[in-house]
Amino acid sequence: MPLTHAVPTGFIPSANTEAARAFYEGALELRFIADEPFALVFRVGPDPGTDLRVVRVGAKHQPVEFTIFGWEVQGLEDVVDKLMAKGVQFRRYPGMEQDERGIWHAPGRAKIVWFQDPDGNTLSIAEHYA
Repeated sequence: MPLTHAVPTGFIPSANTEAARAFYEGALELRFIADEPFALVFRVGPDPGTDLRVVRVGAKHQPVEFTIFGWEVQGLEDVVDKLMAKGVQFRRYPGMEQDERGIWHAPGRAKIVWFQDPDGNTLSIAEHYA
């Protein structure tokens, strides 16, 4: 497949890119690359990284209930603690057994947490095969 080895780009909609920049750059500590006419650009992942574009969509933005972007990490508990110290609040879902940090221990060994950005977009952090 021609796209198998292509570098992906992520897109996250935003009605308020000023608040989004403060969140993604400040709380999540993503590397800010550019403020372009249509999007804020951040670099994510190991070097050379890939672009995450927070797209200016204005008032028409309607967040969805499902996860739209996520990160795979090692040492999920440590990452969660650091983000909690920066004010990130993790979501809790009825019927899911989540620990005191909000971490769901999935069948198998995966651990996952969910949180929202200022626009209400649901994001996740996971550690598989911990």
